[in-house]
Amino acid sequence: MNKYFYFSFSYKAKKITRHMSVNQQDLDPDSSTDMEDVTNAEEELIKECDEMWKDMEECQKKLSLVGTETLTDSNAQLSLLIMQVKCLTAELSQWQKENPEIVPLNEEVLVTLGEEEFQKLRHDLELVLSTLQSKNEKLKEDLEREQQWLEEQQQILESLNVVHSELKNQVVTISESRILDELNTKMHDIKEYKEKLLITLGEFLEDHFPLPDRNVKKKKKKTNIQESTAQLITLHEMLEILLNRLFDVPHDPYVKISDSFWPPYIELLLRNGIALRHPEDPTQIRLEAFHQ
Repeated sequence: MNKYFYFSFSYKAKKITRHMSVNQQDLDPDSSTDMEDVTNAEEELIKECDEMWKDMEECQKKLSLVGTETLTDSNAQLSLLIMQVKCLTAELSQWQKENPEIVPLNEEVLVTLGEEEFQKLRHDLELVLSTLQSKNEKLKEDLEREQQWLEEQQQILESLNVVHSELKNQVVTISESRILDELNTKMHDIKEYKEKLLITLGEFLEDHFPLPDRNVKKKKKKTNIQESTAQLITLHEMLEILLNRLFDVPHDPYVKISDSFWPPYIELLLRNGIALRHPEDPTQIRLEAFHQ
């Protein structure tokens, strides 16, 4: 059946070409060049028929190969193959029904076809031109916007450079030796201030908290008190002992109460919260850690 279809298709093509040659002879029987054109057209038409037939055979081979394969997804693949077969069958029947249009080979028809092709080409080129022009306009707008943004960034950069140069001029290079000198000066000032405070505190304590032998008027009592208070120390010295103990031995800041500590001064320190007794040994006192 396939061979019969091919022979009938080729026969129809040859018949059409012969009909074209007869019509051309009727139009211009003395023209040999037209005959050659008709012959060439016949050969081209036969070649096209052969090519179409080869394509159809390839499609049929593909369909036969697809038909022999086992379907994994049975329903989906089978319906797809059936649709492909129907489409190819409908296309084949359509090609069988149609007859090739014969274009008369005269100058007017060729000119008309050429004008139509040129008009179509012109229309397509005009569309391309309009598209390119619109793209160019958009690119110009983008370029202007980018240039404006670049100018703004350049202005910001210039202003930042100015600020940077000003700050750079204001920066003072500080060396390590200068830092050490400043620290030594501060430490020296602190030491001097500390010494002044200690001297002022000592003068205040000597003026307001003297030793008891200075307040005795009677000679008999004075001699007795001097014998008993020969080893007493001032309140300033007492505070200095407690303070040194607190900083030298912070884990054990208690000091044993000796006979050189005058009891009224001890009671004064305890009542005012300046000193604290040992919780287990009442004969030991310590200075309150006000710095903690």
